[in-house]
Amino acid sequence: MAVSPHPVRHRRRPRTRLRTVALVGIDGSGKTTQAHVLADSLAAAGLPAIYRRNAGGRRWFGRLATTLGRADGDALLGRRLMLLVESLLRWLAILRTLLRRSVTGEIAIMDRYAVCQYASLRAHGARPAAERRARLAYRLFPKPDVTFLLAVDPAVAYDRIERRGYDHEEMSYLRAATAAYEALPEHAGFVVVDANGTPEQVQQALLAHLQVPAPAVVPAPRRPGSLLATHARALLVTVATLAAAASALTYQLAEGF
Repeated sequence: MAVSPHPVRHRRRPRTRLRTVALVGIDGSGKTTQAHVLADSLAAAGLPAIYRRNAGGRRWFGRLATTLGRADGDALLGRRLMLLVESLLRWLAILRTLLRRSVTGEIAIMDRYAVCQYASLRAHGARPAAERRARLAYRLFPKPDVTFLLAVDPAVAYDRIERRGYDHEEMSYLRAATAAYEALPEHAGFVVVDANGTPEQVQQALLAHLQVPAPAVVPAPRRPGSLLATHARALLVTVATLAAAASALTYQLAEGF
């Protein structure tokens, strides 16, 4: 896969007020490692950053499938049901993260986000209608302030997955997932980082892009009344969001993939 010769392709100037940073990309691109280190680096600099994982449960179902003598989650649940379960679990994970952020005022460093589900649907061969329904459910979530796409050669990603030893991906799927991310309409807004290098090189590229003065992102102390109002708003958002998404996901389940 061809990537930019430069470590980072700057699509826009970084915002002075960060709330959400998302790291996305194919399995083996280093999302989890880089999200952890980025959160730690920003926290060490005095920013209220914290790592948040938005997994869809596919790895857990894969391990369960192996225990039960099946090849993977698709073989255990069926491709369509596995994609539905993955969509729902990731949706709930993102909702939890955003509600927690609204209360704490933290900078959420997201390991995966909504676009990961769209890419997964495409890479697993779901019908276009499935992605449309997923987008209907996920449209309730705000766009991250910065979305880093960790662009890695599928062969490099494959080797990394094999070395870690606790899961496996087919090269054909990694290529399909790479193509899926590149074809997403959101791709034009990604900050594309060459993730083929060492973890240190990738982290330097991420930090170079996030040149935000500490006072601009540290939230002001909350008064008790302000905190109570925030909790009330979070509760209202939760109820409205759950009601809207329940309708979309129920329709998705009824129609099937």
